[in-house]
Amino acid sequence: MELSKVSATARATKGKGPARRLRASGQIPAVTYGKGRAARSLAVSPEQVADVLQSERGVNSVIELEVDGKEKLNVLIGEYQYHPVTRRLLHADFIEVDLNDPVEVKVPLELTGKAQGVVMGGKLQQVFLEVPVRCVPTKIPTKILHDVTELQIEQQVSAADLKLPEGVEILLPPKKTLATIATDRRAKSAEDEGAEDEKKKK
Repeated sequence: MELSKVSATARATKGKGPARRLRASGQIPAVTYGKGRAARSLAVSPEQVADVLQSERGVNSVIELEVDGKEKLNVLIGEYQYHPVTRRLLHADFIEVDLNDPVEVKVPLELTGKAQGVVMGGKLQQVFLEVPVRCVPTKIPTKILHDVTELQIEQQVSAADLKLPEGVEILLPPKKTLATIATDRRAKSAEDEGAEDEKKKK
């Protein structure tokens, strides 16, 4: 895996005022932490970070973060924040990782093919759009594919059914349902129950 590149500079000043001035200069505040080290305040290019987030691997991209042109850290993007109106990046957190130590991340699950159960009038319901996995950073999959062509009405895709790349472990019980083919009646019932649950939360 080729590492993404992001340049950073250390910053000593903190607070809203310095952060606003930093953004006005074309950079954004960032923090790096992990591996037992104290958190460090940095300044990075929002364009470089946005390029990583919009890449195929997105937040699961392994980044080589170069600090002040002399120190290189291997990191993953943790939390990040966009401006609600302009959609420009405002802040980013980086989690320092060891390329030989496993990490836990969520990877998109993509179902391929047209299920026979759907052809027969059923409805495909995907319960998990992402699945949690554990692996070393350089083996994080871009996504996990699963062919549902042979899936019939009332059949399910469970965690144990997934074919994972070598070195990747799924962090779900083997029988956990990831997707199912429901009849229209059951699908409508499930949707109604989901809507009712949302009302209760509000």
